[in-house]
Amino acid sequence: MSYILAENLVKQYGGGEATAMAVRGISFEIRSGEFIGIMGESGSGKSTLLSMMGDLNTPTSGRYMVDKIDVYALAPEQRADFRREFLGFVFQGFYLLPYLTVLENVMLPMTTIKMRGKRKRALAEQVLDRVGLAGKASRLPSQISGGEQERVSIARAIVNEPLILLADEPTGNLDTKTSREIMGLFQNLNSDGVTIIMVTHSPECAQYAQRILRISDGFLVGASFL
Repeated sequence: MSYILAENLVKQYGGGEATAMAVRGISFEIRSGEFIGIMGESGSGKSTLLSMMGDLNTPTSGRYMVDKIDVYALAPEQRADFRREFLGFVFQGFYLLPYLTVLENVMLPMTTIKMRGKRKRALAEQVLDRVGLAGKASRLPSQISGGEQERVSIARAIVNEPLILLADEPTGNLDTKTSREIMGLFQNLNSDGVTIIMVTHSPECAQYAQRILRISDGFLVGASFL
């Protein structure tokens, strides 16, 4: 049984002669615990597809199901609950708040959760230790390297123990050695049962995935096992 089901997803921008089709009727299934790579040329629609899978970009048409939940049929407050329960996000740009410490950045997703501050801090410290940054909790983002900033963004994404981790070019700004370290972290998370869906242009990073969805001009043109 599929855990994630996309049926004829379409994303259209504009209208009339200015219409731009970013995603053109894409359908696929993903099982719980899979590590999926999404590949394609720049502008092919892969990041738009990922944003729809992350409940950040409403499809023009089509249906998107996660664990039998029709995501885009939910009310806004239900969608917020869905994102908090199911999803973690890792972006290429890190998006860390420069005036907050590493620990405070990791604690941000827990802001709306009813839990004692000490418990939130302990959970954040645990995930920082998991990504190898236990000694950097009190530093500001400007005081750590790019690879360490990416680790912070991963820690922030997993602090709420999401079932699905969505990553958009997570190693795009990193050197080869650091990229391999980051992909090793993803591999460990996947081994722990987290479903990972990663957009990447890197064939080396794609080798960590179990299956590749290939996107071209908004179409799904191939789905292959590695």
